[in-house]
Amino acid sequence: MTDPESPLAALAPSGKLMGLDLGTKTIGVAISDALRMTASPIETIKRTKFTADAERLMALVAGNAVTGIVVGLPLNMDGSEGPRAQSTRAFVRNLKQKIDLPIAFWDERLSTMAVTRTMIEADLSRARQAEVVDKLAASYILQGALERLRRG
Repeated sequence: MTDPESPLAALAPSGKLMGLDLGTKTIGVAISDALRMTASPIETIKRTKFTADAERLMALVAGNAVTGIVVGLPLNMDGSEGPRAQSTRAFVRNLKQKIDLPIAFWDERLSTMAVTRTMIEADLSRARQAEVVDKLAASYILQGALERLRRG
């Protein structure tokens, strides 16, 4: 059982979750398995207009039987919210009008840096890193939330 104070408390107790890493130019997307053990990166959406971005997310939700969404919240290192966090919250407010699923925020500080470090250690080229960093960051964010849900 999830702690009612947890940012993840609103999520359904079972089913696949979608993880999102919202960037200014792209949206990284990951999906968990139905047992919520692992997060898998599935797509990087090139951002255009909100409506087109939301339609692609709705198609992914429907096609993967998603029961909830975890969105990385880009907090400042001191835990405060800056312009990027405010932009993320605004995107989610708009998304909630189109997708009738619980949406939870998850602290994403250092997620892109951790993923980039892993890709450098794996000796991925810069071009390949640019292709996959956002969906891997979404997977990293979602995996952190899954681990927190398992701990309760």
